[in-house]
Amino acid sequence: MKKNGVPWFMRLLKVRLFGKSPLNAFLGLNQRLWNRFSFSLSASRPIGFYGIFLHRLARIRDDRAQALSTFFLRNRPALELIGRLMQQKQPGDTVRVAVLGCSAGAEVYSVAWRIRRARPDLKLRLSATDISSDAVEFAKRGVYSHASSPLTTTPVLERMSPAEMEEMFERDGDAVKVKPCLREGINWYLGDVGDPGILDVLGPQDLVVANNFLCHMADHDAERCLRNIARLVAPHEYLFVSGIDLDVRTKVARELGWEPVPELLEQIHGGDPCMTSIWPCHYGALEPLDKRRQDWKTRYAAFFRIPPLASDFASNHNRFIEAASTV
Repeated sequence: MKKNGVPWFMRLLKVRLFGKSPLNAFLGLNQRLWNRFSFSLSASRPIGFYGIFLHRLARIRDDRAQALSTFFLRNRPALELIGRLMQQKQPGDTVRVAVLGCSAGAEVYSVAWRIRRARPDLKLRLSATDISSDAVEFAKRGVYSHASSPLTTTPVLERMSPAEMEEMFERDGDAVKVKPCLREGINWYLGDVGDPGILDVLGPQDLVVANNFLCHMADHDAERCLRNIARLVAPHEYLFVSGIDLDVRTKVARELGWEPVPELLEQIHGGDPCMTSIWPCHYGALEPLDKRRQDWKTRYAAFFRIPPLASDFASNHNRFIEAASTV
C-alpha cells in the first residue's frame, strides 16, 4: 500500500522509536541469529528464502557509502583464474589490464603479482583508477603496515603468508613497500568509471577488474556504470566483476550476451570472506550459491568473456589507436 505515492516499506525506514530505527534493530538481531545457524540449516530452502527477505530489507536502507577497506590477495581463487587466463597469451605479448575502483591499491598489486608470477615474459600494462584522489595517491606510493592506516581501517596484510610477503615487498622502516618489479608498468588515474569518456582515457583492455564498489551504488546507477565498464573490454576478452547486486549483474550479463567462465566458478563465488560473512543483513552481502536455480551459472559467475559490443566500441577503439600513434 502506498501513501502519497511512497511505498510502505520506504516509510518504514523513516520510523524512529526513542531516536532509533526498529528496522536496524530487527536486522541486527537477525544477523546475530543467522551467525549461529549451521551451514546445513542456513542452506535449507525455507531459511534460504528468509535470508533473501532479510537481504532485501537491508538493501532498501539508505546507508550506502563507498568504502576503501580491502586486503591483499582478497580472493585467492580469482587470482588463480587470472593466472590461468594469462596462459592463453603468446610469449612476449603485451597484456592490458584495468583495475577499477583501486582503493588503497591492494587489489592492483595482488593482480600484478599474480600475472608476473604466472607469466613473467608478458609485458604488463596495468591501469588503476579510483574516484578518490586520496586513494590514488596512497595506492601509488605502495607503502603499507600491519596496522590499519588513515585511509583504510582494515589490516591489509593480515591474510598473507611470510613467503608471499617476501615475494611482494621490501622493508621500509616499520612498514613494507611494494617491490619495483611489481610497480613497473602501472599507470594511476583519478576518474569516474561511470563516465562514458573512460574508454578514451584507458583504451581497450584484455582484462577489466571491477570489484566491490558497484554494491555501494543504487541499482540503477550500478547498472549504468556496469554497462559503461563493459565497453572497456576488448572483444572476446574478460571482465571480473564481483561485489555487486546479483540481480543487476545477471540482468546486464543476459542482455549483453556475456559468457560466464565456468572454471573455478564456485570457489571464486565463495572466495571473498569479506562479502560472504555479512550475509544476509548487510546491503553488500553475497548470497550463498544455490544450484537449484536454473540460471545459477550466470548468476554466480564473477568472470565473463565479453563478445563484441555495439559499434561505439569500434569507433572509440579506432580513435584510441589513432591517438596513441601520434604520441
